Amino acid sequence: MSENLGSAGTMGLDTPPRLAVDALLDDAGTRIIVCCGSGGVGKTTTAAALGVRAAERGRKVVVLTIDPARRLAQSLGIDSLDNTPRRVAGVAGDDSAGTGELHAMMLDMKRTFDEIVEGHADAERAQAILENPFYQSLSAGFAGTQEYMAMEKLGQLRARDDWDLIIVDTPPSRSALDFLDAPKRLGSFLDGKFIRVLMAPAKVGGRAGMKFLNVGMSMMTGTLSKLMGASLLKDVQTFVAAMDTMFGGFRTRADATYRLLQAPGTAFLVVAAPEEDAVREAAYFVERLAAERMPLAGLVLNRVHGSGADQLSAERALAAAENLEEGGIVDQESGKAGDRGSGADDSPTDVPAADSTSDESGTAGNSTDGNGTTDDADSADGAHGTDDADGTAGAITADEITAGLLRLHAERMQVIAREQRTRDRFTSLHPEVAVAEVAALPGDVHDLAGLRAIGERLAAGVPAGA
Repeated sequence: MSENLGSAGTMGLDTPPRLAVDALLDDAGTRIIVCCGSGGVGKTTTAAALGVRAAERGRKVVVLTIDPARRLAQSLGIDSLDNTPRRVAGVAGDDSAGTGELHAMMLDMKRTFDEIVEGHADAERAQAILENPFYQSLSAGFAGTQEYMAMEKLGQLRARDDWDLIIVDTPPSRSALDFLDAPKRLGSFLDGKFIRVLMAPAKVGGRAGMKFLNVGMSMMTGTLSKLMGASLLKDVQTFVAAMDTMFGGFRTRADATYRLLQAPGTAFLVVAAPEEDAVREAAYFVERLAAERMPLAGLVLNRVHGSGADQLSAERALAAAENLEEGGIVDQESGKAGDRGSGADDSPTDVPAADSTSDESGTAGNSTDGNGTTDDADSADGAHGTDDADGTAGAITADEITAGLLRLHAERMQVIAREQRTRDRFTSLHPEVAVAEVAALPGDVHDLAGLRAIGERLAAGVPAGA
């Protein structure tokens, strides 16, 4: 169904149910929140803002990011994040007991794998595994290892019970849900013919094992040696033999974490920007989570624009701007049209001189709204401020400034209409999904104050001016 999001939508649909973010964070039964979505939509910022808000409302929170970008550490005022949860200074609960805490960490895939080996094998075997060249390659970047290690780390955090809320920030794009497949892929890998072949000699043991290897597998191992190299094949066989007793534990823990993600204490938040591609991906996530029977809390629609002057349509604003620029006909208070003179007192009486959008920036627009719109009054009328031939600056009239601001308002209203259509397309496909629309900030989030501002917008759930 998600592919239909590219077609034209219908305006005026019923407003979707509002996502009650504070109720979700305050619910002691909510133990895990997973933020997923495509790249560049603000998942990391959303996860961090939720963590700050939950901690300051009395929860003991840890934010686990799988995204290797450093934005989370920077915004939390931490030099760097690693595989160990670190306490965030300046964040404490405002409840009477002051029990709120916030910790943050970034998944270290290889270190997590090493910890599993060290925790489930004796010292001698663990050392042999850690020094095995094939293991070193596998743990450092084998396809699917990151997603499985994310499952392992989530399971470890939940088992420790040091925090009453774990917030997971997933990698960008559709791979963000690959960790849902980790147990199945791992089981297929461990039960596959290739692994059974490599494990057979170790399982048979002794001379019988050598006889089996020499007679029953000579052709296959010869072929594998040519394809992989004799040294690599030996490394793989040594690794498999050493890991044999641990394979069952991998599968068991992965399955347990998968069931944990399906449990009522888990809530998935799909994060998107109000753009067609991002919302199309959001629809994919919603459908995939439903297919996997994962509990979906709702959709967070980031960087949504609003206006405090939305009674003035884009069409009327553009028409007024043209009239001002051309000295033509403008609306009069009586509703009749008249010629515009050059006097300063002849300004329109029912057309605002500028977009009085009371959005978060307190200006006519947002210079970093990501919609290709330059919301800067200087750019709108900058052409009128060119130097005269004698080098003196040309005078910019009040009419020219007003016309420029009216055009900015028209652009903002067009952006708002486009975002509304995009949201309505999603809502038409998934009317049951609760939505929180987060008003755009005038700039990037780079500190705790910015994260708190995002948290307030998340809780409000509506864009500025709505």
